[in-house]
Amino acid sequence: MDPWIPEKGKKLLIPKSHILPFGKRNGILINIGDLRLYYYEDGKLIDSFPIGIGRSGWETPLGKAKVIKKKKNPIWIPPESVRKEDPSLPKVVAAGEDNPLGNRAIYLSMPSYLIHGTNKPYGVGMRVSHGCIRLYPEDIEILYELVNEGTKVNIINQPIKAGWNSNKLYIEVHILPDYVTSSEEKEVIKNTDLYPQAYEIVQKAAGLDITKVDWNKVKKAVNQAKGIPIDITINE
Repeated sequence: MDPWIPEKGKKLLIPKSHILPFGKRNGILINIGDLRLYYYEDGKLIDSFPIGIGRSGWETPLGKAKVIKKKKNPIWIPPESVRKEDPSLPKVVAAGEDNPLGNRAIYLSMPSYLIHGTNKPYGVGMRVSHGCIRLYPEDIEILYELVNEGTKVNIINQPIKAGWNSNKLYIEVHILPDYVTSSEEKEVIKNTDLYPQAYEIVQKAAGLDITKVDWNKVKKAVNQAKGIPIDITINE
């Protein structure tokens, strides 16, 4: 479906529930695999937000960091690598509607990488940045107030997640459109990469209740890759 001009009469399925990724629930957890940022305090999920991440050639790095600074209405100093790509950029971009950092910026201990707002909100949910993590303007304002200097940040890549809810095990499978260029390649990626990942994630989540898993449902969920939680427990 064309994200810019959806066809008239088409039905949209909008996810309102998300399985939490594996990882320490302390501070900011950014999952490249489902394009979401999760914020935890004392092991409890406080909020989560959709994000935009680095495009091909400018991939958002994985790893651990921490918040070192926060700034409202930040200026932007384009790195030399970015100005080389676009020589028309000024050396300094003042705060305002032309600033790609938006109205809030959270600086990380990873040099040159930030979590920030944006003046191009349509880029959230896509791989379009130079590696930074973009949030909607209204979401960065919320996150900005939640975090402090020293808040831990962990960037991971889990396109497949699994977890329990009301005695049922669910799986959530994502394939980012930017990773594939054709339907043929999409099938190859699913068959060679996602099946083993799915089985490993499901086994980890199921634990001793592995006998409750319907593996045909797992395979179907991976093939469809809808990006929403799918029940994979055996029907009783």
